[in-house]
Amino acid sequence: MMTPTKNHIGRKISRIRELRDMKQEALAQAMGTNQQAISLMENSETIDEDKLVEVAKALGVSPDAIKNFSEENVITYFNSFHDHSSGFNTNCTFNPLDKLIEAYEENKKLYERLLDAEKRSK
Repeated sequence: MMTPTKNHIGRKISRIRELRDMKQEALAQAMGTNQQAISLMENSETIDEDKLVEVAKALGVSPDAIKNFSEENVITYFNSFHDHSSGFNTNCTFNPLDKLIEAYEENKKLYERLLDAEKRSK
């Protein structure tokens, strides 16, 4: 039996926002809307493609990253850093430090966009 909430796009947006340590108000500001609109969107099971692209941009991820988001994928991603037999992952195909820097840069860009949005609204 399929679970009706498995592809709940609003819940996925909410979790990605939380993982990015972003409040609804900050996402609303980045999108030029209000917190109530974000709350409504996060409670919606579906969202139109244009809005999804807009949200993805504000969150600093791709629309596909939102569509394909799952808690299992997040856990698998972080577990990929560990090879329990030796204490570190010897099969890593990328430098985890590069990924950390990449995430830091994405957060920095997002923060700058939020600051710009805040300046424009004053």
